[in-house]
Amino acid sequence: MPVFMDTHPLGNIPVADLHTLQKAPKDEFGIVHVNIHYSEKEDKVFCVLDAPDSEAVRKHHEAFGLNCEWIVQIESTAK
Repeated sequence: MPVFMDTHPLGNIPVADLHTLQKAPKDEFGIVHVNIHYSEKEDKVFCVLDAPDSEAVRKHHEAFGLNCEWIVQIESTAK
C-alpha cells in the first residue's frame, strides 16, 4: 500500500489521542497510522500513513475536523 505524509496543526488534540490513533486498526478510509510525529511547541502534527490514495488521507483528517496543510506520497530507505 502507498505511504503518505501530511501535516496539520495539533490544535486542541490531546497528545494521548495521538498515542491511541497510533495503535488504531485500519479505518473506514483504509488508513493505518505508521507513525505520528508532533510538536506541541510548534503546534504541528506530521502523520505517516498507509493509505490507498491522498484523497483517503484528506477524508480521514476531515472526519476529525482537520484540514491538512499538505499531503505527499513518500518512499522509505528502510525497505
